[in-house]
Amino acid sequence: MEKQSEVKLFGTWSSGYCTRKKLALKVKGIPYEYVEEDLSNKSDLLIHHNPVHKKVPVLVHNGKAIAESLVILEYIDEHWNHTPKLLPEDPYERAKVRFWANFYDQKFKPSIYNIMTSKGKEQEKAIEDSREVRKVFEEGIERDFPAKSPFLNGGPLGFLDIVVGSSACNFKAMNEAVGVVVDPEKNPAFCDWVTAMKDCPLMKETLPPHDRLVAKMRSKFSLHSAAT
Repeated sequence: MEKQSEVKLFGTWSSGYCTRKKLALKVKGIPYEYVEEDLSNKSDLLIHHNPVHKKVPVLVHNGKAIAESLVILEYIDEHWNHTPKLLPEDPYERAKVRFWANFYDQKFKPSIYNIMTSKGKEQEKAIEDSREVRKVFEEGIERDFPAKSPFLNGGPLGFLDIVVGSSACNFKAMNEAVGVVVDPEKNPAFCDWVTAMKDCPLMKETLPPHDRLVAKMRSKFSLHSAAT
């Protein structure tokens, strides 16, 4: 087991990308030191450890810095390669998880962000685009992981559960802050999966406080309604 001083996580409390790293380290049972960053006044240490992007999260292990969200998750799983594993052992199953994790980050999340940052005709188009993206994602998850229970690897939180749950489990805070962005009545399968993940004790204790997150989102996005 690593000593706490050997593992540091630089992050910010409201970031789903940072929540992913907390979840992964907890699933693996790895103690770590957490360093909260003020992104309006980034520390010299953060810039030193991530000079390219100057962003969180950054994982520092034995003085070596690893950046980029999915890269850090894979590093955690590969370095601490004891069970529970975040990624499946089978290469094909592992490839499917990686594919949908990338789809979620590159297509799904941006489609939601576009709704939250647009108005009028632009928002109507963003809503329609998001529906199409969500449909592709939901159908792909049902096809590629038919036995999810509710976690996709059939056991504890796995790689894709962490990637999706770290942000999607906050959909109620998002709806409260900026209007209905994810409607449970129109997206029952997705919301049921997300709610089941949120009921996981590890997820509950790691997600940011609901009321504080609502206030943060309201300060960042204009208040407007957007039913999808």
